[in-house]
Amino acid sequence: MNMEHQKEESRAESTGKTRSVEDRRPLAVFWDMDGTLIDSEPYWHQAEVDLARKHGGDWNTDMGWQVSGKPLPKVARVMRERGLDLPEDQIPDLLIDGVIAMEEHHMPWIEGVRDVLADLVEAGITSILVTTSPRRMAQAVVAKAPDGAFADYVCGDDGLAQKPDPAPYLHAAGLLGITSPDQMVSCLAFEDTLTGITSAVASGATTVAYTGSNPVDTSSGPQFVSMNSYAGVTLDDLSALIAKRLEQSGSPAAQTC
Repeated sequence: MNMEHQKEESRAESTGKTRSVEDRRPLAVFWDMDGTLIDSEPYWHQAEVDLARKHGGDWNTDMGWQVSGKPLPKVARVMRERGLDLPEDQIPDLLIDGVIAMEEHHMPWIEGVRDVLADLVEAGITSILVTTSPRRMAQAVVAKAPDGAFADYVCGDDGLAQKPDPAPYLHAAGLLGITSPDQMVSCLAFEDTLTGITSAVASGATTVAYTGSNPVDTSSGPQFVSMNSYAGVTLDDLSALIAKRLEQSGSPAAQTC
């Protein structure tokens, strides 16, 4: 079912639960970047195709989706295997340059996500960006986000084990003094790829798979819920997810909403 259906169900339940939801607001919210906050995956794929067109190799958008969410050195290795005639260590920077050029022209925020970020700021709930993209790309997104939206960011060039390892999310939590599994349950993580979803779930965070931008089916993933749009999503909706996760005592079964 979709988020709108979930909200209708919530309104049909006892209004006495409202205070309980308010008491279970997220401790923090962790956001993947590409495909979750911004619909930048088409930019990455275009940069990859442009590079292959200029320097040889067999590459298309479908191949781009297959490496979506993976660290750039891994993408570079796969592109080299497909015939790209460039040194492997040069490929990541060339891809980054191509994407940044497109983002400077237009930052492709996903519809509704800026409103969610602004609501979190107003409520005093901290967000941290957790991305495999390099720091200079994360900084560009943070600079164009609503004021105060992100307290910090964890990036692919920070020297941590990368997604699907939980290290980036655990590090983000540690920046806020969140160190116990019980606390992680009360944190939300938004991701769009199975690589990122696996990382977030392994960290213990209540994980939301955003499905509105990624054509790859993630329904079999380990996420707690899936969401296909941020439009109309409120703080009460996010708090309800935490409340439900706590009620289920960390049940591994994923739901779709």
